[in-house]
Amino acid sequence: MGRTRPKTRKTRPPAAELIETQRERESEPTAEALLQKAQELIVQCDYNLAGKFVERVLQRAPDNVEAKEILGVVQLETGLLDSAKQTFLSLLPPNPGAPSPSPSPPPPAVHLYLAQLSDDDPQMALKHFAAAVDILTLQLKGKERAADLVSTKNDEDETRRTIVRALIGQVEIWMDPAYDLCFDPAAESTCEELLKSALQIDPENTEALQTLASVRMSQQRPDEAKAILEKAWSSWKDLDADDPQLPPIASRLNLTKLFLELSLFTPALLVLQGIMASDDEEVEAWYLEGWCFFFMAEQAREQGGKLDGLTWEELARDSRDCLETCKTIHINQGHHDIPIREHVKELIFKLEELGVKPSPEDDGQDEEWEDYEGSDGSESDVEMS
Repeated sequence: MGRTRPKTRKTRPPAAELIETQRERESEPTAEALLQKAQELIVQCDYNLAGKFVERVLQRAPDNVEAKEILGVVQLETGLLDSAKQTFLSLLPPNPGAPSPSPSPPPPAVHLYLAQLSDDDPQMALKHFAAAVDILTLQLKGKERAADLVSTKNDEDETRRTIVRALIGQVEIWMDPAYDLCFDPAAESTCEELLKSALQIDPENTEALQTLASVRMSQQRPDEAKAILEKAWSSWKDLDADDPQLPPIASRLNLTKLFLELSLFTPALLVLQGIMASDDEEVEAWYLEGWCFFFMAEQAREQGGKLDGLTWEELARDSRDCLETCKTIHINQGHHDIPIREHVKELIFKLEELGVKPSPEDDGQDEEWEDYEGSDGSESDVEMS
């Protein structure tokens, strides 16, 4: 019996393999399409899936600058702060993954993210903010030369806003009592110069005006602070709740805090009304509204009369209702802001001591906040005004 002839696999002609490989490559989405999808997923807060799209791009092109920047954002949003910091640092010279040619600056957002991640090193954060401002200022000059295009004009406006935010970020570091910089003799003049630059770039910028008002308050110049806040508020206070020109909710909440600090209760309540028209489960808005009514009730009680046509008991009941709602939403959302929770408990306790009960429709919401304590059972001290 003869030997069995071994079977051999027929090979495809090289040309056929090349054609199939080319078809496979053509059927794959482009890097641009993958990155666009990743950005859409980030907007939707689906960071894990966004990371998978970015990984596909980096497998093809490990030094893709946009992909690495988005990867850093994904890491930042998912709590991988050290990894995010290393990813962003890899985009700065002299790292081999930095944009080339070397004179080309990195994306300004990289410096802005690194400033955010340098909260333990204020000097480094200031350097990153300043670097972002330098890059954005160069970009702005280029856009101004082509200002005849509508799209360029929109880009220019956004660049101006980003520069202002970076300048305000520096002011906040200089003013932060957690850092020694606030005791530096140059702190006040530095903040003045930074805000002057911000308002030269965008004179009507509400965040810059609010920050300037905050500086004036720290300088014991409340009348100037009130005038500045009125200017900041007047530009958007009559806009509809869904108008895209409205400042972000965080900015409006900060404005409310400044109004409360200046005892401007009516403007504070109007701003909060607008916020709740957009989001009626905003924990901090309910908290600030309850605190505002608490202040008003205190003032009416001390004066032995009414405030805005309401007795102190009516104002106190409004305060209790808002605080109870805040408490309920805080629990339901598993909200992370412990100081708000503790302050709400303290205010409710004071109202309870005064005999102020929640309105009947809020009965049954009086859950014990102890059920929502952290696993360590720790309590946070709350500074009261």
